[in-house]
Amino acid sequence: MSAASRSDSAESQPRNVVIKAEPESDDGLLFGPEDVPVRREPVVSLLAPVSGLQPLSWSQDHRLAVCTTSSLSLMELVCDVHSNKQDLALHRTSIPVPTEGHRLRVGPAQEQAEAMEKFSSHPDPTVRQVFLADRVMNPSLGVRKGMKYASWSPSGCDSSGRCLLACLTLDHRLTIHNSHKRLEWNMLVDLTKKYSERLKERGYAKKDNNPPEANLLDFDELQRRFRMQTPLRMEWSSVYTIKQVQPDNTCIDLEMVLLAILMENGDLVLWKFVLPFLNGTDVLFYDLIESGVTRPSDLAWWEYESADRRMSGLIVGSEVGPVKIMPVSLSGVKGYFTLRHPVILWKECDEVAVENIKCVPMIHPIHKSSCSLIVASRGCYVFWCLLMISPAGLNVHNSHVAGLHSLPVVSLAVSQHGVAVYTCSIDGWIKKLTPTFTENTLIFNQEDMLRPENLTGRRIHGIAVSRNGAYIALASTQGMVGAYHPVNRTYQVHFVTLKTPETAAALLLKSPTQNLYKLADLLDLVRWQILKNKCIPASLQEELDQKIQEVDSPYLWRFKLFLVRILYQSLQTPPTDHHWKPTHEDSKVFVRDEEEEDGENEEDAAQEEGEPGGVKQLKEENLEEQMAEVQAWINAVETHLMRENMKKVLGVVYLNTWIAQNTSIPTCGLVEYLARDANDRAAEVLIGHIKNKMNKQTFSERCSLCQAVLPFTDHKQAICKNGHMWLRCVLSYQACQTLTFRRCLLLDSIARLPEPEDPEWIRKILQAPCTLCDSPMI
Repeated sequence: MSAASRSDSAESQPRNVVIKAEPESDDGLLFGPEDVPVRREPVVSLLAPVSGLQPLSWSQDHRLAVCTTSSLSLMELVCDVHSNKQDLALHRTSIPVPTEGHRLRVGPAQEQAEAMEKFSSHPDPTVRQVFLADRVMNPSLGVRKGMKYASWSPSGCDSSGRCLLACLTLDHRLTIHNSHKRLEWNMLVDLTKKYSERLKERGYAKKDNNPPEANLLDFDELQRRFRMQTPLRMEWSSVYTIKQVQPDNTCIDLEMVLLAILMENGDLVLWKFVLPFLNGTDVLFYDLIESGVTRPSDLAWWEYESADRRMSGLIVGSEVGPVKIMPVSLSGVKGYFTLRHPVILWKECDEVAVENIKCVPMIHPIHKSSCSLIVASRGCYVFWCLLMISPAGLNVHNSHVAGLHSLPVVSLAVSQHGVAVYTCSIDGWIKKLTPTFTENTLIFNQEDMLRPENLTGRRIHGIAVSRNGAYIALASTQGMVGAYHPVNRTYQVHFVTLKTPETAAALLLKSPTQNLYKLADLLDLVRWQILKNKCIPASLQEELDQKIQEVDSPYLWRFKLFLVRILYQSLQTPPTDHHWKPTHEDSKVFVRDEEEEDGENEEDAAQEEGEPGGVKQLKEENLEEQMAEVQAWINAVETHLMRENMKKVLGVVYLNTWIAQNTSIPTCGLVEYLARDANDRAAEVLIGHIKNKMNKQTFSERCSLCQAVLPFTDHKQAICKNGHMWLRCVLSYQACQTLTFRRCLLLDSIARLPEPEDPEWIRKILQAPCTLCDSPMI
C-alpha cells in the first residue's frame, strides 16, 4: 500500500507544483492566512448521548443535525440583525425518535412467524447463531432506539426554498422531513414503508423480476429479503433540470433531485423527488442498481462537470476494503452522459472498512481542467483518489495518507471553499490536510489543528464544516478524569472558527454567489467583529464603497445595510433592569449595618469624583447623536434598496400586462412613490412607459374593512383615512389584508401568500427572497 504525504515526499517534490487552496475565479481572489481557531459561545449541551457513525451533518441552509439516542437535535445558525449579543444565534429544534416499534415485513405474517420460530431453535449451530445474533431478523433481541444517520438535500427543494432532511433511525426506518413553518418539522413520507409495499407487490423479486424459488423457511432466502430492504446510508444528488411535455405539446422545465439509498445487500435504490416537494405522493421510484458490493459500508455521489460534458455516479465503499463508482443513468436530463461500466477506485480486500466518503469537484491548476477528489477514511489512514477525464479516457490516481492518527479516524469533513480535509480520531486530535497538485498526482500538506484549551482531552465523536468553511462543529464528551472514566457523561456541541473575520469579509466582497443568506456563516464572523470593536473596519467600508461605485449591485447594498444594522446594535447600551424581574415596592425598608452604608457612600462619592456628571451626560449625548446618524444611514440604504426593487417590479408589470389592466400590484402607488425623486432618470423613463400603458386609469387599493382608499405613502405599511393599518408585502408592495402571510427568516419584512387567481408572473415575484437580507420567506 503506497502512501503520499508531505513528510514522505518533501525532498523529491517536482518543480511544477501548485498549491490548490481555493477554486479559481475570474477576479483573482486572494485569501489571507488563517488565524488560530477560536471557540465560539454558546456550548450546546445535548439531552442524550450521540449515536450513529457520522452523528453531525451541516446543511446548505446553515442547519446542523446531531444524531442522538432520543432525537435528531437541530440547530440553525441565524445571523441576527436585531441583537447585540456576541454569541452565536442558534435556533434549536428536534425531531423525536418514533415511540412505536418498527419491524420489517418479508412475507405473510404467519409464514414469517414460522420462520422466526424455526431458526431460533435450528439444530445447526452455524445457522442458529447467525440468526440469534442478527438484530434485524431476530425479534427477541429488541431494537435500538436512536438516530443512525441524517442527510440534507441541496437548498431549494421544499416549498420555502430550503433543504429537505432524510432521517434513518437505528431500527431502520427512513423518513423525509421538512420545516414548512418556523421551528416546526413535518414528516412527508416514510420511504421504508413505501419500499416494503413495492417489494411485496413484486413478490420480493430481484431486479430481473423473476419470482424467488425458495420461501421464508429457507435461511438464505430469509436473509436476502431482510437485507434487500435494510437501509444503511442515504445521500442526495444535486438538482437536475428535466423537460416535461404538456397536453398542448409545449415543454416546461421541471427540477428534480434523486435520493440514493444503500441497502445491506449492496443494492442502490433511487427515489425521484419533483421540486418543490410537498407531500409523499410526489415521490417516485426511479431505479434499482445492483452494485455487487459485499458488506457495503458507505455511500456518496460522484458528479463531474466540464464544459458540455456532465456525468454522475454513486461511490460505494465496503467493510472489506474495495471502493467503486456505479453508473447512474439520468435519462431526460440534458447534457448528462452515463459511465459505460463501474469504475474501480480501490480493489484490495484488506478487511479495512471504508467510511466517511466525500467527493469534491475541483479545477486542476496545471492542466486547467475539471477533476474530482474523493477522500475516505480507512482505519487510521485517509484514502484519496483523483479522477480526471482526458481524450484518452478516465484517469484514476489513488493512494493513502499515512501517519495521521494513532487511533482510527472517526469523522472526516471537507471544506469546499479553500479545499481542505479535516480528520479526527476519538482521542480529540484533529488534522488538516491541504491538497497540493503535481503534474500527474497530488500530495497532502499535514497540519495539527490547534484546539482551544477547554477542548483539550475531550473525546470527539464527530465533526462537520459549515457551508462556506467559516466554522467547524464538534460533538464531544469528557475524556479520562483523573485516570478514570467518568461515571456520568455529558455530550456537547462546540463551534470553532476556521477563518478570520478579515478573510470572511474578503470572501463576502468577491463572492460569485451574490446572496447574503447563502453566506450566513461568513456574515456571522463579520458580525462578531463589529459587535466586539463597535465599529465597521475602515478597510472593509472603503472597499465596499468603491465596489458599489464600480458595480452598484443589490447584493453589495444589502451587505452594506447588514454592516450598518450591526453597527447600530453595537452602539446600544445593554438594559440595566429586566422587565421580567419584579420591582421592589417603595414601602419596603432594608436594614443594613452602618459600616456597610458608610462604605457604599464612600464608593459612590469616589465614582462621582472619577467621572463628573457633565462628562457622563456629554458621552450620552454623543452616543445618541451617533446612533441617530447610523439610523439615518440605515434608512437611506433601505430606501435605495426598496426603490431599486420597485423599479424591478414595475418592469415586470409593464412586460406582462395589457393596456389599462388592473392587477393586485399597486402600480399607480409605486409610480407616485418613485416620482418623488426627480434625479432618478431610470425611474422617470419607466414611469413614462407605465403611464402610457395605464391610459390615465387609476386603480387604487382599498381597505377591506371600510372600502376607503389606501394611499401609497410608505413601503412598509398602508393606513386608510379611518386609521386601519395594514403591512405591505416587501415583494409585491400590496397591502396584506389577510390573517396569514409569510415572514422573513430574520423578521425584516413580510410577504403575502399567492392567491389562486394570481398569474404565473406574480407567483414568480412572490417566490423571491427578502429584498433587504436575501433570507427566505417562511
